[in-house]
Amino acid sequence: MSAAKNQTKKLPALKKLYEEVVKPELRKEFNYKSIMQVPALKKIVVSMGMGEAIQNKKLLDAAVKELSTITGQKAVKTKSRKSIAAFKLRAGMEIGTMVTLRGDYMYDFLNRLVNVAIPRIKDFRGTNPNAFDGHGNYSLGILEQMIFPEIDYDKIERISGLNIAIVTSAKTDKEAKSLLDKLGMPFRKN
Repeated sequence: MSAAKNQTKKLPALKKLYEEVVKPELRKEFNYKSIMQVPALKKIVVSMGMGEAIQNKKLLDAAVKELSTITGQKAVKTKSRKSIAAFKLRAGMEIGTMVTLRGDYMYDFLNRLVNVAIPRIKDFRGTNPNAFDGHGNYSLGILEQMIFPEIDYDKIERISGLNIAIVTSAKTDKEAKSLLDKLGMPFRKN
């Protein structure tokens, strides 16, 4: 047998923490009868809206490159769904970029977000504990992409914000908050 087949695939640190520590704690906390009822992360969607891309297409190309660098997965351009005359926007124009992360990429990104990027935010006091949608999903807005260490300050075209949507299998916001809290999300204390 070759050496490559003998090597086992290394789990991301956050996924290992979830499997070994968080899952049993959540099962005990919410008294689930089956291990399959325990909430888990499904996907993370990271997006950037670039309204200025209507006049300057170069900004959108730079945003796609930056988002791909941040997430480790190729970002796609998003198009407008309808025309808005006041913004000189036509249906089908490219105005943003997004990437959907699943599996190991998702756990790696969340680990870097919680442990590396969020602590670099100036005057940070915690993420909003009320940003859940009622179905166990969490939304987070970041004002500048420069908090990620992968971004080179000198090559930034424009400072832009990111929208991060964390989708979980939790049925309630309380379960989802407990899951994210145990995974290290620094919620603000009320």
